[in-house]
Amino acid sequence: MNIIREIQNELYTTKEFPKFGAGDTVNVSYKIVEGNKERIQQFQGVVLQRRGAGATETFTIRKMSGNIGVERILPVNSPFIDAIEIVKRGAVRRARIFYFRERTGKSARIREKKNFTVAK
Repeated sequence: MNIIREIQNELYTTKEFPKFGAGDTVNVSYKIVEGNKERIQQFQGVVLQRRGAGATETFTIRKMSGNIGVERILPVNSPFIDAIEIVKRGAVRRARIFYFRERTGKSARIREKKNFTVAK
């Protein structure tokens, strides 16, 4: 098993992103290729979970588009992720906040962590 993990670590180059977890609101700059054109699209939402480790680590983001919830699972080591910016830190007690899917209105708010400043 360690041999597989070592080979994965050699093949994947990890980018330096800020540390974030469940409950944080992040803005992901994602490269989209359409034909021969390439553009960067912003996807801002709440992180529901981070799972996996090393080269196979992923995170799930949820945002509301109109009245419809849109979730996206992104690999942390994806070459299409240009940047991850933390908009605000959320104070949650769980590592996976799937209960957030059923929440609407005021109950869908997440408390913000105290003493946190966003670097601009």
